Amino acid sequence: MKHFTDELWQHIQPIYQNILSHPFIQELCHGDLPRSTFSYYLQQDALYLNDFARALAMTATKADSRTHFLNCLEFAKGAVTAEHSLHQDFFEQFDVVATNEKSLSCLAYTQFLLATATQKSYSESLAALLPCFWIYREVGVYTQSHSVLGNDYQSWIDAYSGDDFNEGVQLAIEMTNEIAQGVSAGSRQKMLTAFAMSAQLELEFWDSAYQFGLACHSEKEVSNAS
Repeated sequence: MKHFTDELWQHIQPIYQNILSHPFIQELCHGDLPRSTFSYYLQQDALYLNDFARALAMTATKADSRTHFLNCLEFAKGAVTAEHSLHQDFFEQFDVVATNEKSLSCLAYTQFLLATATQKSYSESLAALLPCFWIYREVGVYTQSHSVLGNDYQSWIDAYSGDDFNEGVQLAIEMTNEIAQGVSAGSRQKMLTAFAMSAQLELEFWDSAYQFGLACHSEKEVSNAS
């Protein structure tokens, strides 16, 4: 049986393939992603998750279903607690110092999610939030199958390819399908548009971290040369 989320996933395949082939993901798999690049990514991801949790909480208030309401709140709690704890471990492992300054890509992504959660329908808000769950799981599975022995980033890979994370992703997918069944064709089109926008912003988020790393490397080369 074909589900609405199958259509969503098919629609973003070009974006998803660009994510998998991106140097950030490829170097993460091979364990040779510069630590400065990964540290910057972690800083921005921590900022992103704070607003992601807020968007989930706001989306929960629009849910007609008590189950959906509670699930969204649980997702928000997970973003604040479980993943915050995970980030703290990564911060300690990679000597990362927290920041309050968002990159342009982080700001664009979080503002899109918050604006959607505030101004749009529950169905559209849920679709906008789904890529963060789904793409991370798929990237986790991909990196797990391509990771090298002794990879410094194995703990990150394990976190997003594990059963616990997968359960949450499956629940978010099921909720999206359930909602899609009860809305109009026009609303489903808006869901697809929101889903695709978030997927594109996921790609830009990783690219921003990678470009920051390249810029740091170039500055260091210039400094050493002088």
